[in-house]
Amino acid sequence: MFDSLSEKLQNIINHARGQATLTDDNIQDALREIRRALLEADVSLGVVKSFISSIKDKVIGEEVVKSTNPSQTLIKIVNDELTLLLGEKNSPLKLDTNPSIIMMLGLQGSGKTTASAKLALKLKKEGKKPLLVALDVYRPAAILQLQTLAKDNSLDFYSQENEKNIVKIAQGALSYAKENNNTVLIFDTAGRLEIDTEMMAELMLLDNAIKINEKLLVIDSMIGQASVEIAMNFNEQLNYDGVILTKLDGDAKGGCALSVVYSTKKPIKLVSLGEDINSLEDFHPDRMANRILGMGDIVSLVERAQKNIDQKEAKALEEKMLKAEFSFEDFLKIQKQIKMLGSFGGILSMLPLGISKDDTDKISHEGEKQFKKFEVFIQSMTPAERKNPDLLNASRKRRIARGAGMDINELNAFVSQFETMKKMMKGLGTFKNQFKKGKNKMPQGFGKFPF
Repeated sequence: MFDSLSEKLQNIINHARGQATLTDDNIQDALREIRRALLEADVSLGVVKSFISSIKDKVIGEEVVKSTNPSQTLIKIVNDELTLLLGEKNSPLKLDTNPSIIMMLGLQGSGKTTASAKLALKLKKEGKKPLLVALDVYRPAAILQLQTLAKDNSLDFYSQENEKNIVKIAQGALSYAKENNNTVLIFDTAGRLEIDTEMMAELMLLDNAIKINEKLLVIDSMIGQASVEIAMNFNEQLNYDGVILTKLDGDAKGGCALSVVYSTKKPIKLVSLGEDINSLEDFHPDRMANRILGMGDIVSLVERAQKNIDQKEAKALEEKMLKAEFSFEDFLKIQKQIKMLGSFGGILSMLPLGISKDDTDKISHEGEKQFKKFEVFIQSMTPAERKNPDLLNASRKRRIARGAGMDINELNAFVSQFETMKKMMKGLGTFKNQFKKGKNKMPQGFGKFPF
């Protein structure tokens, strides 16, 4: 996500940090590099000009050059302007009626149907009772896809076979929702390969017939600057409320996010960060700006952990770790908990590590590789061996290594690392207990694990 832009901006900032002083000349050099980075990230020229102009007004002259820490001041200005460009603040969905109605808009292939299911599941986890309504009457495959997603995730679904009038279907869905106590309806409308008059007329008819709480435009972030024209056309006709960006995890540039917000003045409300049904998240401009500039996003990581991790199981694993009683079976559970937070690369991008993207990629790749190896080793053990690491003698290790198709030295290294970790955790547990017995309190959050 924003890989290209993030890497270039971080390099520019690191270079600025290395300057003993910042002058008008090297600030101009930095602005030139920022401009180039934005253009290469597929940000539209108009947005780039406005962004650079805003930074220049604040950077050139007294504010930066004569500040106590000029490089930090420059970083803050870039961060503030990037946050402003991304929408300044989080824009939550306005679901203030019962039932509330969300109309999903977008071109065919934008990920609208999948985004509808992801949104329904997200709302269900937040305590609402959503109803997915199939209004793509031109593509039976789209209706079947939505129905399948609903069934697989225990979500309510509504459609009318052989009915082509989407207003009648929507009205029927509204009656059904009131009888079934659904609190939110999600209209998955039809998309086209391109914007056309017939499509817009149908959507406008639905918009006029039924009171819609939220009109959300789903945009595929991979299409780059073309997203701006799509966003502006939909906005002119339907005056939508916000944007859902899909496939953001696969977009190395990410410039369309900046361009769409600037051009339409409409906020990005949600982003899809992967193919997983749980990958839809609220969009926070300030957190995204921090991530782009390599400052991490601990708040979102903690929120993700709270939503996706079984807290009771996490607590039980923590107690086992601190007592050095955890087994290989527990280690697999820990790996599963970590996977719930996303990929290694995604987790690292949310941590303020202060390292280059190349180093982050190397750590991520090595971490994923090691986790897969550990998983294969453990799965090659008997249930008894998984529960009791002390059973592993030389002959058992040879059998496990053969079963895993790996070298015995790799298995020995894994077991050694596992035992070292147990000793470290036992020492941490002893220190924690001793600290609790004393007069001082443990530092807040000490001894807590994110998995």
